[in-house]
Amino acid sequence: MADTEFRSVYVHVPFCARRCPYCDFAIEVRRRPSLEDWTRAVAAEWRQHLEDPRVQVAEPLDSLYVGGGTPSTLGPELASAIGRWLGPTRLPGAGGEWTVEVNPESFDRETAQAWRSAGVTRVSIGVQSFHEPALRWMARLHGPEGASRAVEIADAAGFDHVSVDLIFGLPAHLGRSWTSDLDRTIGLGVPHVSLYGLTVEDETPLARAIAAGREPGTDEATYEAEYLEAAERLTAAGYEHYEVSSFARPGHRALHNPVYWSRRPYLGVGNGAHSYAPPRRWWNVRDWGSYRGLVLSGRSPVEDTEIVTGEASALERIWLALRTAEGLDPGAITGGPPGSEAAQLLIGDWVERGWARRAHAGRGPIRLTPHGWLLLDHLATELADRVGAPPEGLEDDRSPP
Repeated sequence: MADTEFRSVYVHVPFCARRCPYCDFAIEVRRRPSLEDWTRAVAAEWRQHLEDPRVQVAEPLDSLYVGGGTPSTLGPELASAIGRWLGPTRLPGAGGEWTVEVNPESFDRETAQAWRSAGVTRVSIGVQSFHEPALRWMARLHGPEGASRAVEIADAAGFDHVSVDLIFGLPAHLGRSWTSDLDRTIGLGVPHVSLYGLTVEDETPLARAIAAGREPGTDEATYEAEYLEAAERLTAAGYEHYEVSSFARPGHRALHNPVYWSRRPYLGVGNGAHSYAPPRRWWNVRDWGSYRGLVLSGRSPVEDTEIVTGEASALERIWLALRTAEGLDPGAITGGPPGSEAAQLLIGDWVERGWARRAHAGRGPIRLTPHGWLLLDHLATELADRVGAPPEGLEDDRSPP
């Protein structure tokens, strides 16, 4: 890894009061986690980063994202604690973004006011649904009115940037009305909405329940129909569908996640956190106890690393670019014939099928439609196969695709 300036940092808080049945994140189930214990560990890892001569951290950062897990379980003092070990000069300044994820049941007025005073600019609320049986099935601790209360608290504390998460593709036997959930979400008036489709990850309680026949498998027709309904309804309500799962009112696009989509450098802190300095990606051990033991004894928590170049780099660039509304300029990937000719033929087929559109008639970036986004993995792989390896030197370019 050459000397790299990191302008974005992700901080992981692993604690959750319960584990959702579909969750495969690096979490630790604790109802009353210790802020002091967590701070001591992540601060130790942060010192390792600052002592690495190859790492340069911008002052201030462009974006800071605190995710989990459930960061709000650590309460009002979380934000000020992060500010102390991160360093006040590194906190995002004017025009920057500091996001913290919250769950409605652990987000109160004291916490909201303390975080806002410490410099947090944005909260992301894990709503998932307004339907009580669905919330119980997901092991969520808030009721149907939890989202409204959380949004009111955020508004009262002065947060102009508020996002809510919704999950689609839930089993039909729950009786959840996706249309009703969209109505409730739009009625909240929040400026940002993120959608997540229910997926069955190996080794999760949901996967075991499906294998044992206690739960049905994924209903692809429901999954697709609900995604398309959300895209249509939210767009009609004034939200810009700026990424496969992200919707924002004008001026409210998230700043941190596009760092990932454009393959810019970022540092991750905490168990299971990932970091990236093109072309190198590395990640920490997932288990909280193992991570804590390593960093407090002065050892690196890094579990593994990979170098992303060649065809793997080309596939990643294509996949990440196609997931955004800005789309992909095929010429930036193909580097000219013969790959460009094959790519253009393929893209023409996508346009005819309604999976993609051109920014300008017959030329310019290719942008997927919501129907195309449902096929994102397949389309990206298909295009990468036509393109082959990128032109020499392209895989190490740090600029957005």
